[in-house]
Amino acid sequence: MPTITLPDSSQRHFDHPVTLSEIAADIGAGLAKAAIAGKIDGKLVDLSRTVEHDASIAIVTAKDPEGLEVIRHSTAHLMAQAVKQLFPSAQVTIGPVIDSGFYYDFYFDRPFNDEDLAQIEQRMHELAAKGDELTRQVVARDEAIRYFDDLGEEFKVEIIQSIPEEEELTLYTQGDFTDFCRGPHVPNTRALKVFKLMKVAGAYWRGDAKNPMLTRIYGTAFANDKELKAYLHQLAEAEKRDHRRIGKQQNLFHFQEEAPGLVFWHPKGWAIWQVIEQHMRQVYRRSGYAEIRCPQVLDVSLWQRSGHWDNYQENMFFTESEKRTFAVKPMNCPGHVQVFNHGLHSYRDLPIRYGEFGACHRNEPSGALHGILRVRGFTQDDGHIFCTEAQIESEVRAFHEQALAVYATFGFADVQVKIALRPDKRLGTDAVWDQAEAALRGALSAAGVAWTELPGEGAFYGPKIEYHLKDAIGRTWQLGTIQVDFMMPERLGATYVDEHSERRHPVMLHRAIVGSMERFIGILIEHHAGYLPLWLAPVQMVVMGITDKHAAFVEQVTHRLKAAGLRAEADVRNEKVGFKIREHTLARVPYLLVAGDREMEADSVALRTREGEDLGVISVVDFIARCRQEIQDASGA
Repeated sequence: MPTITLPDSSQRHFDHPVTLSEIAADIGAGLAKAAIAGKIDGKLVDLSRTVEHDASIAIVTAKDPEGLEVIRHSTAHLMAQAVKQLFPSAQVTIGPVIDSGFYYDFYFDRPFNDEDLAQIEQRMHELAAKGDELTRQVVARDEAIRYFDDLGEEFKVEIIQSIPEEEELTLYTQGDFTDFCRGPHVPNTRALKVFKLMKVAGAYWRGDAKNPMLTRIYGTAFANDKELKAYLHQLAEAEKRDHRRIGKQQNLFHFQEEAPGLVFWHPKGWAIWQVIEQHMRQVYRRSGYAEIRCPQVLDVSLWQRSGHWDNYQENMFFTESEKRTFAVKPMNCPGHVQVFNHGLHSYRDLPIRYGEFGACHRNEPSGALHGILRVRGFTQDDGHIFCTEAQIESEVRAFHEQALAVYATFGFADVQVKIALRPDKRLGTDAVWDQAEAALRGALSAAGVAWTELPGEGAFYGPKIEYHLKDAIGRTWQLGTIQVDFMMPERLGATYVDEHSERRHPVMLHRAIVGSMERFIGILIEHHAGYLPLWLAPVQMVVMGITDKHAAFVEQVTHRLKAAGLRAEADVRNEKVGFKIREHTLARVPYLLVAGDREMEADSVALRTREGEDLGVISVVDFIARCRQEIQDASGA
């Protein structure tokens, strides 16, 4: 009879097969009440599952990350039940858990609206309060198909028919609603107390525009009211910080139909770009990178040899000329290998580090585009290191220190490190992947860095270390990466001469710190809510006079500020100075300089901040020195 090993290594013995809910009750009444799911030998399952043999068991509550996933999954089913009761002709399709909650897609004769959402949410609360148990049933494929076919659920039938025959099929029932699902779920709908429906959107069945249009209902669920309120507050803050709104307010960039997913940068937006690019260029020069530039368009034969053709072609743009097919580069790495190959290298030359602010294009689905955070054309602070296996650790450690320093400079202090491991679709043998993954783990371990692992999320040519940054309102953004690649140098014929005068393939480290420049600028705008620090602000100061007679002095001061390398503007409009101050404050200009008679006589300005702080009168010379020091302290430049 089963011996149960708990997470604290303690054991409990039973003289009969036992369910997870019975194990929870045996541990304690408090745990039994809080339990919503469990794990058998690491696999997440329902509390009703029976343990017949020795096993490691964990009881999952709403406080556990897996518990929140179970709650959200079950709430998606609750929503589908409410929809079917209110709109019986609606067909239920799929409803997965996502990072922010869940969604469910429905096929209906019209899109759902806000009034429908309110009605559905109310019915969900009524259903949850009933306390229906969720029961799991294993069914045969023919039985499942017949059941949903009789209900007119054509999409469910199609899903079941697409599942491999050897896979177990399960149905979950709560009250009058039965859904096809792998589970697990909460044992009773009373566990679903804190949820909210957020919005509706359109979505094509299977993501294909040739298929029927569905209505997607997004919702979220949490373990308690406090977490839901915090999430809704974060959403409200995110809306206020939306880089698209701020970009329009500050005249930074725009998009238009003639170039979907491609950015038109305006002077002020390009000023931010240039500050970041020049800063990163200095960082790389100090770190021994030689900057290069590679072609935008390359013959597909190169992409076939590199492995991109087999693993990435659906994301690439192609063109033809003189009966040859070319690809617009989605990545910079094959071009960097060509530069490395143009010459003979000794082991004494390694490591060789190349950097490029390389423009790339990827054929992202139109539905995935999102301002400058997700575009089809972007520029990376890209770089590649060609080194020996023995040099991997020192190069990764140096990159790690460099990345953390850059993130701190831009105002990000909370950084998590993760290793993305081999995906299902990949190049190379398991032995090569074992070697590459071990190299990254060893480098981080030697540097004393704690990390978490992401199975299946590596690039097709190698595993990678990822840097995840938390912003001012608690959202996490994945930015920099460094990837170990044993395969592309071999596929593209990169070699060096080792100490025994033999040809060997170098290891290739793919690395970027800010990643996509477009995306990074969008993240910066939202992190700082548009209040960029002085060294990053597109307009660092505006000089304005009290009356027209001060216009010449205003222009003179502005000229001197520009000559000192500052991004200054003059406002000599025939408007009241209070109006000008309010306008430039709303534009989030860091410093507002006002000149009247007294200031003009003393070659000074009255200094205000965008936060409304009055810093008094300061000479123009001292103000320039103040700004230079502030920029140096913030950027290190």
